Amino acid sequence: MAPQPKDIIDLSQPLATDRVYACEGHPRFNACCISHVSDGAFATVHSLALATHTGTHVDAPYHFFADGARVGALDLALLTAAPAVVADLRAKGPREKITWDDLRPYAARMQRGVALVLCTGWSQQWGTPAYATHPYLDPAVAPKILEAGVRVVACDMMSPDLVTDEEGDCGLFHRAWLGEGAIIVENLNAVDRLLAVDQERLRVSFTPLNLVDCDGSPIRAVAWEEK
Repeated sequence: MAPQPKDIIDLSQPLATDRVYACEGHPRFNACCISHVSDGAFATVHSLALATHTGTHVDAPYHFFADGARVGALDLALLTAAPAVVADLRAKGPREKITWDDLRPYAARMQRGVALVLCTGWSQQWGTPAYATHPYLDPAVAPKILEAGVRVVACDMMSPDLVTDEEGDCGLFHRAWLGEGAIIVENLNAVDRLLAVDQERLRVSFTPLNLVDCDGSPIRAVAWEEK
C-alpha cells in the first residue's frame, strides 16, 4: 500500500538562501527569483546556485574515485523505498568514534538491500559551529557492513568521517566505502523520528537527480512505515 501524505517523515534539511550549512570551498545555496507573476511575468522562475553536496545529499563513488560510478548511474533500487535499520547512536559525543561494538546490536538486520541509517541527533546542530564536531565512523567498520550486504550508509551528520581543522585524511571511511562502489547519504534531518517506527516495516527513499556526470546530488529524503 502506498504511504499516505500524513505518514511521510521528511528527513531533508530545508534549503533557504543564506541559511544552509556549506563545507569550506563549496558554494553557498542561493535561490534568486528571475521572474515573478506579480511583476507581470508569464510565470515565476528562480535560478539556483548550489553544489552537488548542498543540504541533504548522496555521495557517489566518483566523489573520491576518478573511475567510480557517477550519480546518474547509481542503482535506484538501493535508494528508493528501501528497507532500513536505524542505529541509535545518540549517546555519542562530539568527535567520538562509532565502532563495530556500537553497531553490533543492529547487525542481524544488516542485509542486502537494507540501508543503514545512523541516528546521532547531530542534525539539531545544523547551522551552528557545533555541527562540524559530530561523531564519526571507524573506517574499520566498512568491511563488516559491506559483508552483511549493506550498500547504503546514511547519517544525520555532515560526514561519516572525522572532520577537524588539523592535518590528516578526513575521508578514511569515504575511501573504504565508496571504493567498494557503495553509497553515502549525508545531512539527514529528524532521524530520531524513525526510532518510533516498526523497523521491519520502515522504508526510506534517498533518490538523487539524474546528474549524468556528477559526483553527488541533493535529494529529498523521506521515510514511512509500510502498511
